[in-house]
Amino acid sequence: MLALVVRFELRDDAAADAFDALVAETVPRVVATEPGTLVYAVHEVEKTPLARVFYEVYADRVAFDTHEEQEHTRRFLREREQYLTDVRVEFLSGPTGKGV
Repeated sequence: MLALVVRFELRDDAAADAFDALVAETVPRVVATEPGTLVYAVHEVEKTPLARVFYEVYADRVAFDTHEEQEHTRRFLREREQYLTDVRVEFLSGPTGKGV
């Protein structure tokens, strides 16, 4: 299993709206076409309206690489840059706890 958390900081309200629209186009394609993507959850951050957090879990590195190669993912990666002031990616290891 491979998991990561990505935090996006958005430029302004207009950028947040456009970013959310891009996410709304991308997520259904991830869900429909990527069986190795086990979790692909997008969250707004309470009291921080210009932040978004993605939590992603993949069956393995191959599933993650497959996700990265998809046209919808490549489009998202290209388009997102115009809306951001910062992005932070953290790969996670060794899950423990309930449901793992």
